[in-house]
Amino acid sequence: MQAYDESNIFAKILRGEIPCTKVYEDDAVLAFMDIMPQVEGHVLVIAKAPSRTLLDTDPAVLAAVMPRVQTVGRAVVKALAADGLTLMQFSEAAGGQTVFHLHFHLMPRRDGVPLRPHEGPMADPKALERVAARIRAELT
Repeated sequence: MQAYDESNIFAKILRGEIPCTKVYEDDAVLAFMDIMPQVEGHVLVIAKAPSRTLLDTDPAVLAAVMPRVQTVGRAVVKALAADGLTLMQFSEAAGGQTVFHLHFHLMPRRDGVPLRPHEGPMADPKALERVAARIRAELT
């Protein structure tokens, strides 16, 4: 496995060098809207600990991160009145990972509605903020 790269985009977001549409933050994670959402309400939950993949992450970090993934996932489902939730985590390029910092995709799902490709134009920041506000309201 390769070493963690401090210059990845999520590390830059954690340091405040790049903005994000924040949904939730505490000492273990930062959750924010995906700028190329595959569905409305697509949220990323990233570990604050510098971990490249699920495979190299300290188990204590995972023990702290996963309850937050669940909490944010519940808020996403409720805020978007979803029928279900897709949780994705990719490890290394062969596994589909493109940003080499541990993160989880939370995507609210509706029966019969397929995911869009994770590419193409970026979402409107105002639209992302409106959805983020709905999710944040469910976290209080």
